[in-house]
Amino acid sequence: MSGLDYEIVEHKLPLNPNYPPTKQKLRRMKLKVSLKIKEEIQKQFEARFLAIAKYPQWVANIVPISKKDGKVRMCVDYRDLNWASPKDDFPLPHIDILVDNTTHHAYFSFMDGFSGVMPFGLKNIGTTYQWAMIALFHDMTQKKIEVYVDDMIAKSKIEKEHIDNLQKLFERLRKYKLYLNPTKCIFEVKSRKLLSFIVSARGIEIDLDKSTDNLRDANPEDGKRSQGILRYAQLHCEVYISADHHLYPNL
Repeated sequence: MSGLDYEIVEHKLPLNPNYPPTKQKLRRMKLKVSLKIKEEIQKQFEARFLAIAKYPQWVANIVPISKKDGKVRMCVDYRDLNWASPKDDFPLPHIDILVDNTTHHAYFSFMDGFSGVMPFGLKNIGTTYQWAMIALFHDMTQKKIEVYVDDMIAKSKIEKEHIDNLQKLFERLRKYKLYLNPTKCIFEVKSRKLLSFIVSARGIEIDLDKSTDNLRDANPEDGKRSQGILRYAQLHCEVYISADHHLYPNL
């Protein structure tokens, strides 16, 4: 992670010796897409997120993903490398608990870590990022902020407290040279979408657009899609149970 001391966190890739190194053959791309990828690579070189590797044993292709703004998200096909790397079992937060902890506050600020910090698609990236955030903000999480990988939510019940929380958070980010994506940050709002839910001082509301999209796109023959919809429904049930506990604590 750019600027972050290796003594705090370092992403490692232990490899199973039973998997030999793989060099993927270069894929063909349209010139228009290739130029956009080149622009993104140049940007990441200037930010020192990338470095040149000489005589690599592992070679993976870039997978361009088009964004709504016309730009390209530069992903990499890490499938071969991921197969050879064991899973890191460091746990991510339970989404239902995170959503529940965020509600019933009057002020929210939603922040997003800069997209170029860690490569999307590489195994265990999310757990390494989460580990780093817990290490850096353990004294603030669940009290002043909530963190889910690169998503950060500051929460408070009064405005002055919210400003103080943000100041402490920014000082911590500056100290460890961590960056936010300003285009994906919004500050001091009363309600906001969070992981398919809408949180506010009133509690938890369902994101109707997301629910409608899930039902419209449901396909019984698509196993992965069906599992995702079932997990989404299960999460709603867990959040409802948690909400009932707050509303009716004696039941």
